[in-house]
Amino acid sequence: MVVLATKCYIDGDARERALDSLTSLVANDIGDLDVEYDIGVRDDDFISVTVSGDDETVARNVLREEWGEVTPHLSAGETYVGTLEHWDDDGFVLDAGIEVRIPTEELGLGRGSATQIRDRFGLVQHMPLTFVYGGEDEPSRLADEQIDRLYDWTRGSGRVNVNSATRGEVRATVNRAGHAKDIVTVERLGLLEQSIVCRDETDPPGLLASIGSYLPAELKCVIGQ
Repeated sequence: MVVLATKCYIDGDARERALDSLTSLVANDIGDLDVEYDIGVRDDDFISVTVSGDDETVARNVLREEWGEVTPHLSAGETYVGTLEHWDDDGFVLDAGIEVRIPTEELGLGRGSATQIRDRFGLVQHMPLTFVYGGEDEPSRLADEQIDRLYDWTRGSGRVNVNSATRGEVRATVNRAGHAKDIVTVERLGLLEQSIVCRDETDPPGLLASIGSYLPAELKCVIGQ
């Protein structure tokens, strides 16, 4: 079994739609391999995929590479993926099966409090983030590749980040609001966390204001250069 480093934290019909979307994504990832698989949601909302068959080892590796994995034990100095659950001025708290606190000074994202940094980089709750686990003796920190990725966002044309919606739902919302030509793509961050990549001439706050009434979600802007 692989526990994916992404959550399904919504209820009702929206939950069923999200799981249907995930089933299609997993099929795209490992559907050509000689495996059978079953998708479930744990009590902590992390998604589990039980895999069996001749290609099960390959399939598990593909899922780990695509989604990240939540493991029962963390080793100091190793890199993992956790979801952004809480924050305060002193740091972020990620859920990686256990709560992992990353102090503000270990975020590596410039000056300001953790709350200010979250706003500046448009980080929505439950977004997966890659980190290096510090263990008992050292603080945990954001991984270098995660820091580079977030800085790249601020060097681009701008983004609107969304949670609580699948990629298909976000694309449909952008189209419904009449902004299909104003974006480059919708980039999947997690199952329910998406990043709308704006065109150079698109104003991210304006796009957020226009689509916000269509999405019962948290939306955050990234202002590009």
